[in-house]
Amino acid sequence: MVGRLAANARDLEAELDWFGDVLEARLNHYFERRNPAGLPNLPPPDLSASASNYARLVAQLNLRGCERLVLILALIPYVRPQALDILWKGNAETQRGFTEFGGMRGTSHGGFLPTLETALFVLAGDDLQLRLEAMELIKSQSPLFSEAVIELLPAPGPEPWTSAALAISGEVCDLVAFGASHRPAHSTQFPARLVQTGLDWDHLVLPESTLSQLTEIRDWILHGRKLLDEWGLRDRIAAGFTSLLHGPSGTGKTTAACLLGRHCGCEVFKVDLSLMVSKYIGETEKNLARIFDAAENRRWILFFDEADALFGKRTRVSDSHDRYANQEISFLLQRIEEFSGVVILASNLKSNIDPSFTRRLQSVIAFPMPQAAERLRIWRSAFSSRSELEPALNLDEIAEKHEISGGTIVNVVRFASLRSISRGGRLILREDIEEGLRREQLKEGRNL
Repeated sequence: MVGRLAANARDLEAELDWFGDVLEARLNHYFERRNPAGLPNLPPPDLSASASNYARLVAQLNLRGCERLVLILALIPYVRPQALDILWKGNAETQRGFTEFGGMRGTSHGGFLPTLETALFVLAGDDLQLRLEAMELIKSQSPLFSEAVIELLPAPGPEPWTSAALAISGEVCDLVAFGASHRPAHSTQFPARLVQTGLDWDHLVLPESTLSQLTEIRDWILHGRKLLDEWGLRDRIAAGFTSLLHGPSGTGKTTAACLLGRHCGCEVFKVDLSLMVSKYIGETEKNLARIFDAAENRRWILFFDEADALFGKRTRVSDSHDRYANQEISFLLQRIEEFSGVVILASNLKSNIDPSFTRRLQSVIAFPMPQAAERLRIWRSAFSSRSELEPALNLDEIAEKHEISGGTIVNVVRFASLRSISRGGRLILREDIEEGLRREQLKEGRNL
């Protein structure tokens, strides 16, 4: 961590010095008309041999010098806020700041907060052609903006779009400042939490057809961008991938989503529906928007468990609540169609999902209850290597007799193993397995 921070600090120092030279040259040329032919050639620092996070970001986005000026400008309030204090300089004729400098005052931050107008001044001064070229850089989807490294935050009201504030993404800021990617904390402002698994594909006991369809999602995560860009299909197919996993509880839907993330190098965020769905009109859409906005361009997998609560069938409109519920579904359809990442929905019943949404899915994968042979595999792999099974415990017989899910089997093994530990031993007794089975069946409203 210290090494990464030192490398970042070194490269940022060089970039800040370069920006300072460019800004000084711009101000001198603008106010004193030194060097009438234009600004001196001030090339950016060569970071090609550096392994810092900042250098990797510049190389990954293949940023030109003008784009690097905008990037470091957006970072300055975080890494060296005093570097922009010179732009507070007052205009003696108007008795206020220079309009051409742009910028804005923060509520708590005492420094100069740059806007797009500030970037245009640094890049072009009062040269109209250079200004238009710089504006075209923004409009033509520079990777700084298309990859959400910098977001433009428009001012309220009918103001020029050049007055928008430059907001650096939290992920990039943390990557540069702290050497690690930004990960939002689970809260009412971000109702999703990171989920992981220590299991591997061998622990996922599923029919071959289900595993084959999961491979399609894996292939999209690993190779989808190549298909869209190098194969030139971006204009013909959707940039994102949405899949529905349906089947009884405990059949491996959540584990499958976590395994896809683990083996593809993606983080999986499980949406917390208890915080997501609000009784207040419009709040559910706002909560969803925060998650999709945060996940865009980050290679996250968004996982919606019990997706019926959000993606259920539309109802006939009999009152305002029905109308707003249907609007929420329409909003979801729109956001998922626009999302360029991977969304995985999980539901106990496929029939509970709105048909208009199902038609837009890239895949629908069934997770059936395991058959006897599959249940036996789960039973055998569920016990700790530290435990011993009582000779009277016949797993073949139990697997054949009890038609239960893998999740239920794990619950029974946990119950019986804790019983064994509480006795001070390591022997798993048949009677404990049977008691665990009875408890699980009662939870489901059934008797053995």
